[in-house]
Amino acid sequence: MDHRPMTTHPMDEDRQFETSHQYDPPTTNSRPLRASSSADATVLDEIAQRVLWLATGIIDAANRGRENADGLKVGGHQSSSASMVGIMTALWFSQLTSRDRVSVKPHASPVLHAINYLLGDLDASYLTRLRSLGGLQPYPSRSKDPDTVDFSTGSVGIGATAPIWAALSHRYLASRIEDTPPAGRFYSLLGDAEMDEGAVWEAIIDPEVRQLGEVVWIVDLNRQSLDRVIPDSQIQRLRGMFAAADWQVITCPWGRRLQETFSRPGGEVLEQRMRTMPNEEYQRILRAHPAEIRDRLLRGCTAQHAAALTELLAGHDDGALAELVRDLGGHDLQELQSAFAAIDDTRPTVVFAYTIKGRGLATEGHPNNHAAQLTEEQMQELAEASGTSLQDPWVRFPEDTAAGQLCAEVARRLRRERFTPAVPPTVPAELGWSPKAVTSTQASLGRFLSDLRRAAPEVTDRVVTVSPDVASSTNLGGWINKTGVWSLAGRHDWFSDDRERLLKWQEKPQGQHIELGIAEVNLVSLAGELGLTGERWGQPLIPIGVLYDPFINRALEPWTFGLYAGGRSLMVGTPSGVTLAPEGGAHQSINTPSATLEIPGLTSWEPAFAQDVEWVMLEAMRDLLDPDGGSAYLRLSTRPVEQSLAKVPEDELLRRRRREQVVAGGYRLSAHPAAEDDVTLVGAGAIMTEVCAAAETLAGHGVRAGVVCVTSPSLLFRALRARREVAATPRSAILETLFPAAHPRPLVTVMDAHPHTLAFLAGVRGDETHTLGVTAFGQAGTMAEMHRLHGIDEDSIASAALDMLGR
Repeated sequence: MDHRPMTTHPMDEDRQFETSHQYDPPTTNSRPLRASSSADATVLDEIAQRVLWLATGIIDAANRGRENADGLKVGGHQSSSASMVGIMTALWFSQLTSRDRVSVKPHASPVLHAINYLLGDLDASYLTRLRSLGGLQPYPSRSKDPDTVDFSTGSVGIGATAPIWAALSHRYLASRIEDTPPAGRFYSLLGDAEMDEGAVWEAIIDPEVRQLGEVVWIVDLNRQSLDRVIPDSQIQRLRGMFAAADWQVITCPWGRRLQETFSRPGGEVLEQRMRTMPNEEYQRILRAHPAEIRDRLLRGCTAQHAAALTELLAGHDDGALAELVRDLGGHDLQELQSAFAAIDDTRPTVVFAYTIKGRGLATEGHPNNHAAQLTEEQMQELAEASGTSLQDPWVRFPEDTAAGQLCAEVARRLRRERFTPAVPPTVPAELGWSPKAVTSTQASLGRFLSDLRRAAPEVTDRVVTVSPDVASSTNLGGWINKTGVWSLAGRHDWFSDDRERLLKWQEKPQGQHIELGIAEVNLVSLAGELGLTGERWGQPLIPIGVLYDPFINRALEPWTFGLYAGGRSLMVGTPSGVTLAPEGGAHQSINTPSATLEIPGLTSWEPAFAQDVEWVMLEAMRDLLDPDGGSAYLRLSTRPVEQSLAKVPEDELLRRRRREQVVAGGYRLSAHPAAEDDVTLVGAGAIMTEVCAAAETLAGHGVRAGVVCVTSPSLLFRALRARREVAATPRSAILETLFPAAHPRPLVTVMDAHPHTLAFLAGVRGDETHTLGVTAFGQAGTMAEMHRLHGIDEDSIASAALDMLGR
């Protein structure tokens, strides 16, 4: 079957190369030669037809060929996969090298598995197990699929941008570590509907991205969405937007047969007709009977043009004409090879490949084909056209055939080099410096990075900080002054002679801070890819992202998806809470402790004191570098806190015990044992000042209040679940230390956040619990006014305790 479809909107030039500033090719990205693009066209077409069959069959087996006890639709995307077959066949079988990495659009995952199967990278047993437990995932997954998947792409738009951040991460790594394995190109295969995602444009316009010549996007331009045919063509606008961002733009609209027809007498009339017809009209032509297509093309033409077009098409019978109007560049493998050969490695490239959704299937071009499934009769017809059968659907090409030999050659070419992973540095237990008498946890972050540089330089060398234009306001100024800002090419510092400048913004390839403008989505996406350098190239990094705590909600979905994809990072949210009183409700965060508690693979922390910040940061780094570890989120505050309230033991043994409790999730501040509590006050973060003050107030009323400082609500919640499910571990035993089962007491929990975060503590031993926190949007005012307004001030805490005691 021919793989050259037609576009679903007005067409543009056959291929256009936009001009932009030129950059030197990257010196850190030594690439092997591109694969030969001279593979026999007939063989490539044969392989593409088999890929179409396998991808369609994988979905068919999951829906029509598998028992479904649930009665729920299994689903899959046969049409969306079909439009990508030509693009992916041309790319894998004539272009990719072992060093390249590819992000595949979510709905084309069956095509990826079909190709991997033909290359011997997937066992046949998985082909019938799409969307089943332990089988092929609905969308490409790095961690869950059994075959080679470079990027998880289930979240539309986020997977599309991931190769950009992977390329940037490799550039950063290579600029810092000499023996970094080389990388090739970073491809993103995406649907045109993904162009609507804001994350796409945030990434495209980043100033560092325009220098990433190894980044290539290939857009499957089929102009259909889930529910409808797109009524308006945006290709001109899209091309202009990419070109304005200094990307090379290549369009691949027509197949060779249409181009040849355009070159004949009268061909310019057909070309003009094809270019200017509305997208919906073209889609309707695809669904028309072959006998109707000639008349539909002639509609709207002037008499002179109609005569020229009639003469031009006279040499085509109805069937041939139906195939001709489907001859689009995204299905013509030789046209795609030519487009790939034109890629300029000095700047990022986007290739717009015109396709038909469902090309080669009975659902081809249908406006409602997104989730449509072929019938058994239609599958039989496809099997016959593909040289296979429903009875033996998974046959590979014989080794002695040209197609079999090409599959074997490509499998050898794509076999990746093995490397010896670097041994990560040992993170110390503590750094050995005492904090200031009065300081905030936010200020402690800056101090921590400075101390880490002196105490553990080998660990510091692996640290890279990222922020969305809030570096100075989150206390990274000292770190940036010492390490510099990372930039691919470096920029001249025009303020180097300004003696009044506190923040030195020296941009250089050796810097360790990456600035991303006001773009939280870019921040978390880059941090995730920086956290994957150990898996991709054997050189682990410690990415630390800093952003305002309320803005984590803006990036929550891409950040969560990055964690799902295996990208580890250490995120710091600061400032936080209504304690940021004068800023008002717009910047006062409420839900972040609760939201981050619920994310798999993430430990959320809210330390109250400077020493806790140090211990928690070191623990988070150890966890990030541990193959079985995870990511972390620290919620910090600008509120200055009297550090003596922490009562850090001076005795070495007791200090070590305190540190162990801090990293386990919490500790008691009270000098007396829990058995002597009348009531237990539980707090987290900067609100511990009020909690300790309330305990003193209660003491004045003859009430002995115990004080528990929670450092990680998520660890305590895990400890509670672990205690119910398995034998106690050192970490789960922290609950017995904080809330001994033999001494139940009323609890008052307090957070400068939603009280739901600590409400689960009532279930530790069944205590009566009063939860205090923030349940309304904040206002501007003084800190004392905000605390009183939300009922988390000293008097409110003490009153809640007295109420529970009936006093």
